[in-house]
Amino acid sequence: MENRDLDIYLLDWANLLLRWLHVITVIAWIGASFYFVWLDNHLVKPVAEDLKAKGVDGELWAVHGGGFYNPQKYMVAPGNLPQDLHWFYWESYWTWMSGFALFVVLYLCNAGQMLVDPRVFAWGASWQAVAAALVFLLMGTVVYEAACQTLGRTRDGGIGNDGRVLAAVALFIVFASWLACQLFAGRAAFLLVGATLATMMTGNVAHWIIPGQRKVIAQMRAGRKPDPIFGARGKQRSVHNTWFGLPVLVAMLSNHYGFLYQHPRNWLVLSVLMAAGVAIRVFFVRRHKGVNSWGAVALVLALLAGLVVWMAPAPRPATAAAAGPVGLAQLQAVVAPRCLACHSGEAAQKGVRLDSAEGLAAHRAQIYQQVVVQRAMPLNNATGITEDERALIGRWTQQAP
Repeated sequence: MENRDLDIYLLDWANLLLRWLHVITVIAWIGASFYFVWLDNHLVKPVAEDLKAKGVDGELWAVHGGGFYNPQKYMVAPGNLPQDLHWFYWESYWTWMSGFALFVVLYLCNAGQMLVDPRVFAWGASWQAVAAALVFLLMGTVVYEAACQTLGRTRDGGIGNDGRVLAAVALFIVFASWLACQLFAGRAAFLLVGATLATMMTGNVAHWIIPGQRKVIAQMRAGRKPDPIFGARGKQRSVHNTWFGLPVLVAMLSNHYGFLYQHPRNWLVLSVLMAAGVAIRVFFVRRHKGVNSWGAVALVLALLAGLVVWMAPAPRPATAAAAGPVGLAQLQAVVAPRCLACHSGEAAQKGVRLDSAEGLAAHRAQIYQQVVVQRAMPLNNATGITEDERALIGRWTQQAP
């Protein structure tokens, strides 16, 4: 195996394993978030005097997996607080760390192809795009923290006004979507916006929620009355993370679909998809309170239907017959300089080999979808394929085998 093939092979393994780890930790983190929002909304005030005497603020009974569960919530922990407490933070930390590692491997180490699209913005050098991407991630946290510290406070210095903070974040994310799509390749722009929100979420856990909980526990074990600001701030940031979760997921998923990030108004496409994610979360939150929010469902359907109609491609004229058939030699003359850098040899990307007549025939439908319809390949048009060459490939894919 040549050195280049070995490098690609090892990179594919790193891609797979990091992506797998990332998905596992995402499931754990978002699943825990969904569960605790559900739990908080289903707790009821205890009626038993012994529970009231212990300081139980809410409880519920549930059945799952052949057993019965009776979770109880204490606003103030009992005096004999056990040393062995389960902390919900590694799910968040590993989600961010695995995601950032994947971003480094796939995008930062291959910035010239993955981050930069000269048709969007002509960076002087790849390192400039890398630096800008890292600043972009941090910029979101700076703006979010400023919103929390100014808009998220009551007049007496308490925690409140979540609506104003979330509205400011929503406006910033729309702006960030537009800005990212003006500076980076479409696929990278979508990922960066999602990663910016995810960084805010992990920052909430790492710098506010967990440290606040540790301070409360330390104060309680020292026999002092806990400062309520820590609980209020932790609750505020946890609620924010509830709303950020599904927009992050759709941003991360949508960057795998060329017809989304290649659209001329890709920033608006991403913004609408994330808005649909918020509406879906509204439905779940209200459903967990026992209310079916069909208005949220209608909004989701309207947003998605609007995108489907708006983005529908215009009918293509049937020019294949008039232009004449495309011979194999003509096709290979285009494919060789435009596609074979990534799709030849044993280490061909995604196993798609286009370096033979058999390979071209086997992947005819994929070629049409990726090159002609979605225009996703070559990635960021790194090899400079022309419109005439796309048309030639389209004619070949549509003619009889």
